[in-house]
Amino acid sequence: MRLLGVLGGMSWTSTETYYRLLNTGVADRCGGLHSARLVLHSVDFDEIAALQHAGDWDAAAEILAAAACGLAAAGAEGLLLATNTMHKVAGAVEEASGLEVLHIADATAAAVRAQGLTRVGLLATSFTMEDPFYVERLARHGIEAIVPDPAGRADVHRIIYDELVRDVVRPESRQRYREVMADLVADGAEGMILGCTEVGLLVGPDDTSVPTFDTCRLHASAAVDWMI
Repeated sequence: MRLLGVLGGMSWTSTETYYRLLNTGVADRCGGLHSARLVLHSVDFDEIAALQHAGDWDAAAEILAAAACGLAAAGAEGLLLATNTMHKVAGAVEEASGLEVLHIADATAAAVRAQGLTRVGLLATSFTMEDPFYVERLARHGIEAIVPDPAGRADVHRIIYDELVRDVVRPESRQRYREVMADLVADGAEGMILGCTEVGLLVGPDDTSVPTFDTCRLHASAAVDWMI
């Protein structure tokens, strides 16, 4: 089994889910008492989030690159960024550390294509929905991602940062996400990418009429394949 480096803490709530999925995935595949071979660096998300909102992506990349170099020094053979948004700087982290980044958008795109879909809604942070790095990565796989209207994007982003990353799940926020997803389906979305690793804590297959793609689960599954 290859040793996987995990850059987590963005947020700790989704990193907790990743840790469970990686270990249960290996156990299911290998049987017995097998568990995932991991080295984990969990950052202080307050610092990263402040840099995100300030638009200082270079500084955020430097923090993650330094952490990734530490994981490489600890023997990691590949790298999982346990976040969608920070894949914006995946190239810089990969170059600095020399570790292959298992890209979350590639894992998600493979699952979307496996169901024969080409047009999907994207629920994520405003950075992931509005910056080109994620949508363009999906487009390389022949997938068109559509995002909510400005009001919808603002609500989706706010709920992630004010609630989900703090492990807060509110019924009224679930209802708002359902409304946003319904609007995307009305705009032609054939599926729904839960494009922030915390979104699966709030909504899932029962909350929309189209297939959902939980990026946290898909990313972890791809990482298990890579490890073994």
